[in-house]
Amino acid sequence: MILNAFELTGKVAIVTGCNTGLGQGMALGLAQAGCDIVGINVSEPGETAEKIIATGRRFLDLRADLSSIQGITGLIEKAVSEFGHIDILVNNAGIIRREDAIEFSEKNWDDVMNVNSKTLFFMSQAVAKQFIKQGNGGKIINIASMLSYQGGIRVPSYTASKSAVMGLTRLMANEWAKHNVNVNAIAPGYMATNNTEQLRADGERSKEILDRIPAGRWGLPEDVMGPVVFLSSKASDYVNGYTIAVDGGWLAR
Repeated sequence: MILNAFELTGKVAIVTGCNTGLGQGMALGLAQAGCDIVGINVSEPGETAEKIIATGRRFLDLRADLSSIQGITGLIEKAVSEFGHIDILVNNAGIIRREDAIEFSEKNWDDVMNVNSKTLFFMSQAVAKQFIKQGNGGKIINIASMLSYQGGIRVPSYTASKSAVMGLTRLMANEWAKHNVNVNAIAPGYMATNNTEQLRADGERSKEILDRIPAGRWGLPEDVMGPVVFLSSKASDYVNGYTIAVDGGWLAR
């Protein structure tokens, strides 16, 4: 039965930045599909842990400052020590800095690039090595953005980093497919999360955005549950290097 191809019982998924928002939604969706979850966050993911445990799955709470790649190896070792294996990585952790391009600071550039592209790559590398060691392949899902396709305004480093995510997704897919490792990405549209709080609070800008979205609403964490489960499951075994837009039709307009 085709529905069995979406079954994730017995799998272990690492989800970075899952204490709120889309990360929490994806972690919960994976748990509902059968995964035990390793959450890597800079702050306590108490609500996420409660929701995961309520599904009957296990949750391992690991803390890390993902602005640095130091400690990545230790995080993977702790996850494997707890669960014995890793099957899925969701690189969701990300930050944004808003400033006019003409005044954009080096710090705002480096802070965003370090988390959104550098750490994403080296986390993927570490997990891919674990997948290869285990010998059973695995799934890596990177979180891209509408600004992987477009330029945006006042977010130079975010645009650069999310464009890099799409490119790195293709690169890693090209190199690691031979190891049965699928690497894909999800590009969320305009979602009701912490990152868009300023936009949603600006009535004029919010209306401009909503007027362009055919679905007529901001996206919700539940909207990314299905795509992340699909890309984590056997149902996507022949999908490699692709970025799925979950945008309510934004790019089609």
